[in-house]
Amino acid sequence: MKVVLFCGAAGMRLRGYSDDVPKPMVQIGTRPILWDLMKYYTHFGQKDFVLSLGYEGNCITDYFLNYDEPVSNDFVWSKGGKSVQYLNWDIDDWTITFVERGPNANIGQRLKAVEPHVQAEEIFLANYGDGLSDMPLPAVLERFEASKAVASLLLVQPTSSFDIVYAGAEGIVKEIRPLTRTDIWINGGFFVMRNDIFRYIQPGEELVREPFQRLIDQKALLAHRYNGFWQCMDTFKDKQHLEELNHGPAPWKVWNHSTNGHSSNLDLVSTAL
Repeated sequence: MKVVLFCGAAGMRLRGYSDDVPKPMVQIGTRPILWDLMKYYTHFGQKDFVLSLGYEGNCITDYFLNYDEPVSNDFVWSKGGKSVQYLNWDIDDWTITFVERGPNANIGQRLKAVEPHVQAEEIFLANYGDGLSDMPLPAVLERFEASKAVASLLLVQPTSSFDIVYAGAEGIVKEIRPLTRTDIWINGGFFVMRNDIFRYIQPGEELVREPFQRLIDQKALLAHRYNGFWQCMDTFKDKQHLEELNHGPAPWKVWNHSTNGHSSNLDLVSTAL
């Protein structure tokens, strides 16, 4: 099953850090967030990737063309450097297709651009490329395959520190509640799609606007409400938070967890939109 990763974002709200790299290449520890996301999918057996490139896409192609295994793997160095024996590998079984779409294309256009590369797939995965989760992917796939939906998306609760203020008609405040403690759910950027999705996308359209509205009208869009770990990297504060988590047992690194990403405290509910 192919995994389409949208890699065109410039990371405007990460200015001062990511001026010279696309947002998926902003590092968490020694590797970019894109690598962590690809490792997540690899853990669940999905190793065939299609990267839809945009802003500074050459940074991504150069990264993989000149991939440095020692950064995250043990190795034996001998004979004055003439012999390097790797004890383990990260990406030797990955297949990556690079598709350049330009810096101004929206997500709908980026998805249409990769259609020739996924046309043989009845079902494929897609992701915004700037968020991490420990979502149990096999459970999501099982629910989607059992449905008649054309596409599904992950619903998560926002991690923002903003507050929701409830006020009456006269302006008297009735309640202030943290956004994270409301019943507000947002698109987490993890998608499952059938190949039929391309019939719903017209030139220039944004994926979650017109195409998804057409699916909603036909009751063909599925949502998975998830209460487990999810964190995007939109701002420098988000990056700092992920860096802090990376110093410990980072929850998105399911490949390092003995539970294989299926912790009993995960609460996954499917709802038709």
